[in-house]
Amino acid sequence: MEIWINPACSKCRSAVSLLDAEGADYTVRRYLEDVPSEDEIREVLTRLGLEPWDITRTGEAEAKELGVGDWPRDDASRDRWIGALAGHPKLIQRPIITADDGTAVVGRSEEAVRDALSR
Repeated sequence: MEIWINPACSKCRSAVSLLDAEGADYTVRRYLEDVPSEDEIREVLTRLGLEPWDITRTGEAEAKELGVGDWPRDDASRDRWIGALAGHPKLIQRPIITADDGTAVVGRSEEAVRDALSR
């Protein structure tokens, strides 16, 4: 199991605390420092069953500067969104937990983290 975190994020810290409390075996990836490639983002999106706009933090200043709120949310624009996430990792929703069964969850709630633990 791997968890993508920003240590400054309270949701990330809560998720890590819960994983620790449950004795989970996991690896931490500080994704702002160890930025995921476009291919890694595509793989995580497949595991999540989501589209890039579903995991984009559109309220961030960088998102507003890029104007992502006005970008189309369709197949033709998918690569543009993925490029933005790889180029501006702060836009990636967090934490993302990749489960041992090949799936992933956005672990913003205790329920989502427990869901990842059960896989």
